[in-house]
Amino acid sequence: MSFSDFISKLTDQLNQPLPGHDAWMQNSGSLRMNPKHLDFSTLKQSAVLIAFYPSENNIFLPLILRPPYDGTHGGQMAFPGGRMEDYDKTYERTALREAEEEIGIKASDVKLIGGLTEVFIPPSRYWVKPIVGYLDYTPRFYPDKKEVADIYEMSLDHLVDPSNVQKREIIVRGKKMETTGFTIRDQWVWGATALMMGELLEVINS
Repeated sequence: MSFSDFISKLTDQLNQPLPGHDAWMQNSGSLRMNPKHLDFSTLKQSAVLIAFYPSENNIFLPLILRPPYDGTHGGQMAFPGGRMEDYDKTYERTALREAEEEIGIKASDVKLIGGLTEVFIPPSRYWVKPIVGYLDYTPRFYPDKKEVADIYEMSLDHLVDPSNVQKREIIVRGKKMETTGFTIRDQWVWGATALMMGELLEVINS
């Protein structure tokens, strides 16, 4: 499938009712609070950017490895993104601004085509909106060393390959749990980012 055909199809799919997270959570054993019971005034509004682009006769999207630090998400894999500022006004603006700051892509070159279901991250109290877009060229990345330890370019072929979805046992806040995530090179993507990727995969395969 050509890049333009993929983007056209994905745009159409994102305009349909979203599958949400039920299937992924049932498969992964994850438990998340029902949004109906959340006090949104206490949450940190944020957004991430899922940006596809063509490269080497394939289709890619970037993920970042957070540097190790004492915070909740230190050393984890994620999509570029972050907390909404007052001047952002919209989730889309937040996602574009944060992606430009973190990985150096030109926000003005990103064409937005839709979004995925919001995700609540209990440990950090973040309410995250995944925004989907694309660049029609292969970007050069300029990672912010304070925010990004490394950039991982994941191909569409890798994303849709079921062999890259694995269950692992992890320890979260002193408790053992088995959860499902995605492998990419020497990293394992789990938690909220895997939840977003799981829904994205459902949309692509629909």
